[in-house]
Amino acid sequence: MVLETDADVIGHVNGGHTALPDDQIVALCERSPRALEIVHNGNERAGLLALRTAKELKQLQRVILGTDSPAGSGVQPLGILRMISMLSSLGEMPAEIAICLATGNTGKMRSLNCGLIASGREASFVFLDTAQQSAGKNLLDSIQKGDLPGVGMVVIDGAVSIQRSRNTPPATRVPEIVRG
Repeated sequence: MVLETDADVIGHVNGGHTALPDDQIVALCERSPRALEIVHNGNERAGLLALRTAKELKQLQRVILGTDSPAGSGVQPLGILRMISMLSSLGEMPAEIAICLATGNTGKMRSLNCGLIASGREASFVFLDTAQQSAGKNLLDSIQKGDLPGVGMVVIDGAVSIQRSRNTPPATRVPEIVRG
């Protein structure tokens, strides 16, 4: 007797050190109903192919983002922000949709209690703004143009855990803590 296996996610649909041939990536997108994980440490061109195929199939709800970190190339602390920017700018996708792939889609497909703003869910927020000197008119436009956003603050479970990131470009506007 042969046991059949299945998974909820096609991890690394864009490969790791190398990617599958294009026709096999397209076949995975077309023939499987599973989530399609595009990772930072994968082949960018293959990731764009998977994204384009999911868009053509009208199945963007299946696309999730990951970093494949830690990996042989190390840890990429800005990996998800870079994925959002890359998929938005080169994948011709509105920045707000690319953000949803990284947050809501990933949260749903991975059965996480985060990624969506709703009662009863974990409350962590990353306050982003247009990076200083960006050609973008606003945050979403700057991401669409390929710029990384500036992180102004991170709030986890109602407490400020990080103020103004030193790893991202400086945000144009930074949230202020107001004590009442």
